Order: sequence, then C-alpha cells, then structure tokens
Amino acid sequence: MAPLVAVVLAGGKGERFWPLSRRHRPKQFLCLDGSGRSLLQSTVDRILPLVGGWENVWVITASHLEQGVIEQLPELPTTNLLVEPEGRDTAAAVAWATLEVSRKHGDQTTLAFFPADHWIEPQSEFERSLRAAAALAEREQAIATIGIPPTYASTGYGYIEQGDDLGEELGIPGYRVKRFTEKPDSDTAEAFITAGTFSWNSGMFIFPAAVALAELARFAPEILEPLQTEGVAAYGHLPKISIDYALMEKTERACILPASFEWDDLGDWNALERLASHDNDNVELAQHVGLDTEGAILYASDEGELIVTIGLEDFVVVRDGRATLIARKDRTQEIKHVLKKLHDHPDFADHL
Repeated sequence: MAPLVAVVLAGGKGERFWPLSRRHRPKQFLCLDGSGRSLLQSTVDRILPLVGGWENVWVITASHLEQGVIEQLPELPTTNLLVEPEGRDTAAAVAWATLEVSRKHGDQTTLAFFPADHWIEPQSEFERSLRAAAALAEREQAIATIGIPPTYASTGYGYIEQGDDLGEELGIPGYRVKRFTEKPDSDTAEAFITAGTFSWNSGMFIFPAAVALAELARFAPEILEPLQTEGVAAYGHLPKISIDYALMEKTERACILPASFEWDDLGDWNALERLASHDNDNVELAQHVGLDTEGAILYASDEGELIVTIGLEDFVVVRDGRATLIARKDRTQEIKHVLKKLHDHPDFADHL
C-alpha cells in the first residue's frame, strides 16, 4: 500500500458548546469526557497508529487558533501545520492540504482527512475501517468516504446512498456512491432509513493525492488553480464552499464503506449523555446538589464551583468563568441564535 498521511481539519467553531466553547477555545480544544485529552488530541491519538508517526500527521486550522493547536500538539512538526488566513469552508482546506502533502510526499501518497471534534470507539474497529478505506481507494483509484450506519431518521446530517457493490476490504463492504443528499426533511429521512442503503456523511475522506487533484482540476478549478499558482495567498478570492458541494456530489470516483465503529459528532451539550458515564438520574461533570432534579446535564469548568438545582427536569446548566448557560435540553440547538445577540452587544464581547 502507498504511504498514508492524515490531515486533521481543525478550524471549526463548535458554538453549540458555549459558554465552554469560545472564539479562541473552540469545541476541538475541549475535553468533554473527563479523560484529560481534548477532542483534537484524541483525534490525533487515534490516527497516529495508522500513519506511523508525527511526520505523517498534518493539521489545518484558522489563524486565530494556530497558537492553541501548537500548545495542544507540541509534537506536531511546524511544517505540518497549515494556517488559513480566513475560513473558506472545507473545499479550500482539502485542496490546499492535498497540494502541500503532495509537494512533500509525492502525489502517489494516500491522504485521509478527519474532522477534529468527533468521538469514535473502539480504536481497533476505527483502524480496520480506515485501512479498508485506504485499500479500496487505492484499488479503485477512488475518493473513499466512511459512512455512518444511521440509528434514527436524523434531519441534521447529510446522507450518502450506496450504489454498485465493489467487494470487501478487511471484511468491510465497499460501494460506489450513488448520490449525496444534504439534511433531508423528516419524511425523506424516514424513507432513507427504511431503504437501508443510506449512511450518514461522517466528513472523513480517503484518497490517493493524484486522484483528488485530477478531480479537483476537473470540477473545482476555481479553487485548485489559484492555490497551485499563488498558494495560501489565494485564499482571499477563493469561493466559500464545502468539499461535498464542490467535489463529492459531482465526481464519479466516490465510494463509501459503512463504518464498523461507533461514532458521534458531538453536536451539542446533549452529547454528554452519550459520551460521559453516569449512574444516576443526571450527567454530572460538576459538583452538584440537587432536589427533585432529573435528566439534567451539569458542567462546571472550575472544579471548586457548586451547582445547586431544585425541581429541574431535562435541563442543561453550564458554568464557565463569568458566563452561565441554562437551557432546556430540547433547545440547545438555539445557542447560535443567542450568540448572535451577544455579538451585537458590545458589553458582552468578552463572552464570545
């Protein structure tokens, strides 16, 4: 097999974990499971056995997060940290990283792209899935993606429909991608679940560099060509578009393998119920004294702080510094709307 290089996409905001998540401390910098390792650190821990060492780990991030990445990953070679001057979504990030890795390692290198802020277990199945995806991508000269077998009819994820059977790698079946569908309505999502041939889009991509560069030249020259000629200086005039829209929905070289591991994208505070172990009626990552409180998620960044609740049911309470979030669990997706109000109020700027 060709050498494998991993690229971690670490420029996201994770606003739905406010107030713990802030502009300079986004979700990927947080430890949410009590392990002492941030999501970014856990992502790199997960991929190191696949690539054989730090020289084959790359990270692409935003300029205001550069120092945070360096602090969290001191072993990362400085040449393997790509810093975007402004966010242009994932198509620009994937194209630039692929070009830079190809210049260093050659275009026969196989690249694997990973979001920095997901939870995955167990490690052994993750490694099996990724090795299978790399083998399939090399065999078919394709752009492989890992699909997540859906557990419910979510309207918050993109879906991928599997097409022709491409055989197995390491016991995991591979398929041609028939189509991508972005965040369907509830009826469509239910139909996808019933069909049994759809996966959630995990945002993980594996491909030989030469294949991706050829497909980007064909379908997204407005992104690839400026980066080839100008490098990172081209960012100011690159289109802001995801790799799904720019390439994956257009290429005929996409294939998919259903994941054999458990996965969670940790979309908001409710994810702690799935992530953190809890034996009682509440998820308590804080000192908590409660009376008639059930189904609550409680978090404090300062171990010395105490949260006291009375008569709460299905609430989230988060304390961080001088900011406190109190929300019903079924409305945590609306945190982004509140942050817009904070943006518009000069007195609250230090809370963002």
